[in-house]
Amino acid sequence: MKTLKISLLSLFIAASIGAASTSALAKVEPGGITYKPAEEIDMQVALISLGVPSFDKITYLPADAIDRVVAKIQAAIEAINKGASNEEAAALIKQASDASKEIRGGDKVTNARSKATRKLKAATKHAKESALQAAEQELKDAKKDFEALKKLL
Repeated sequence: MKTLKISLLSLFIAASIGAASTSALAKVEPGGITYKPAEEIDMQVALISLGVPSFDKITYLPADAIDRVVAKIQAAIEAINKGASNEEAAALIKQASDASKEIRGGDKVTNARSKATRKLKAATKHAKESALQAAEQELKDAKKDFEALKKLL
């Protein structure tokens, strides 16, 4: 009886994992749902079990990620100088803030990134409140802080 319970429990767990992994690896397209080929699924599951990150997401080296964030901040500053609306400025600052999540590093880098990201959030708040000059100053400060992150790498 004990063996039967263990077998049924194992079968239930295997079935639920199989059902969840099938839906997780499905791609929803306008024409319907398509599934990856079985070989691709097996390879992806094997790589994930070995701790290899997914290939669906692009990862950047820390220095490249910092450069991307600085470029987005510079684009936001230029847009403010050219007379962008509050919503446009806030959207550009949000893109820079989202890109900053790609910066990976040790504790010092993470703490400095968090400090610089707070300045981006303050700039977003200023932009939404129509204080674009204050937002621009926060962006300049954040840009300096992100550029200083390279020294911590």
